[in-house]
Amino acid sequence: MSINGYVDYKRREFCKDVKCRVQLDLDAQKEGSEEYEKIRNTCKTNCICTTYQFHHWIINKGYLIVRPETAG
Repeated sequence: MSINGYVDYKRREFCKDVKCRVQLDLDAQKEGSEEYEKIRNTCKTNCICTTYQFHHWIINKGYLIVRPETAG
């Protein structure tokens, strides 16, 4: 759900911006191929970047993390 006047984070935007070597390998493969899925699994289960890096990247890029007030 987008907020009017704001831009949503795009999938893998952080990975591409920091030139993650895993992302570069992924970009070199055909989406859906066996090798692509193998590399993609690395992103899902063994990311080489930390949440600390991602969190600070988000702040530096001006992103906001929001949720409805009523969400638990």
